[in-house]
Amino acid sequence: MRIAFIVEKFPVLSETFILSQITGLIKRGHQVHIYSHYCNDQKKVHEDVHKFHLLQYTYYSPRFPKDYFRRFIKALGLILIYFPQAPIKILSALNVFKYGKYAASLKLLYSIIPFLKSAPYDIIHAQFGMHGIEGMMYREIGVLQGKLITSFRGYDISWYLKEEGNHVYDQLFVKGDLFFANCHFFRDRVVRLGCDRYKIIVHGSGVDPDQFRFRRRYFTNKVCITTVGRLIEKKGIEYGIRAVKQVLDIYPHVEYKIIGDGYLKEYLQDLIDDLNIASKVKLLGWRNRTEIVDILDRSHIFIAPSVTAANGNQDAPVNTLKEAMLMGLPVIGTYHGGIPELIEDGVSGFLVPTRDSDAIAQKIIYLIEHPEIWEKIGKNGCSYVKATYDIDKLNDQLVEIYRQLIEKELPVSKLISPTLERTAKNIVRIGK
Repeated sequence: MRIAFIVEKFPVLSETFILSQITGLIKRGHQVHIYSHYCNDQKKVHEDVHKFHLLQYTYYSPRFPKDYFRRFIKALGLILIYFPQAPIKILSALNVFKYGKYAASLKLLYSIIPFLKSAPYDIIHAQFGMHGIEGMMYREIGVLQGKLITSFRGYDISWYLKEEGNHVYDQLFVKGDLFFANCHFFRDRVVRLGCDRYKIIVHGSGVDPDQFRFRRRYFTNKVCITTVGRLIEKKGIEYGIRAVKQVLDIYPHVEYKIIGDGYLKEYLQDLIDDLNIASKVKLLGWRNRTEIVDILDRSHIFIAPSVTAANGNQDAPVNTLKEAMLMGLPVIGTYHGGIPELIEDGVSGFLVPTRDSDAIAQKIIYLIEHPEIWEKIGKNGCSYVKATYDIDKLNDQLVEIYRQLIEKELPVSKLISPTLERTAKNIVRIGK
């Protein structure tokens, strides 16, 4: 199959869930092209980007100036170059009556340039809802051909709705061929927005169990707590820091390592300094997979204190949580977004209310005082992640869904409902 992925930026260290799908498809003999608006910083990238030579198959939109005058002047140059090749497509991308601000801002013109010479694809897979809208427009303009699948992953059905309104996906729900959500929490939200429930299935973000070796955890004279995630509001890292401060008042042999970067870095460092715990709590910045695995291997407890951000942004079942569970770490998460679909409270980890540093601290203290339960919790978590989020199984399922969508001339409801039924069996503990 020929498959086109539409993304915002590539490569991105924090989006291993997209990278794992791309490499999984390539391993299975399929051709994947990546279309991205922006080229992310390549100083620190996942090793698979180089291993699979993905940058050779990545196509970027022309640089999009923020200043409208410069953008307009550059657009004139693009029109002069490409109009003779594709006059109708260029004019269509400028149709403000049909495409509104996408055309008026010239973003649509810029973004169709990489597609002008593309051959038809079997599958167009848009990662995040806003890129599904773009894929829909590309098909209408005629620069892209193929079945259109859109994956909803979180911020596209949270803060993006606050920006654009609850009806922003109305046309996409009608014209798109199929939709994915990475957890049942988000699938239900998409259905409430107006998507036909038979056109959307849960397809989780997978992890590779072979990359994360299970190890029994033992109490030592130092307890290492770890969080991995972007330093943004929805990750709730502030509450992890405040919780560890409480724990340190009782158990000074604790240390807390935070892997990631983001716009809250300065704020969080100031908080650490103000709490006088800089010797125990470290912001480590971004790390690649090998470095993360090494840190997790030397950790005892993992926390993911996710919250709903002021702009509505929420988390699905967090991949870094899955990785920690695979490695046998007892984990603490929050009753937030899709996280309760991953952690069974008291069985494979612990769940606490959001924005409650006291509750997080209590669970950390409980784990410190009861190291005898670490192994059982770790094994339960590892077993569940292997059974539910194995990337190989999920990629096999992805290829099968692609194949059915391409080959079977059936109503979407008949095509997808068996897969949805099988997927629904993986729901655990919700509502118990």
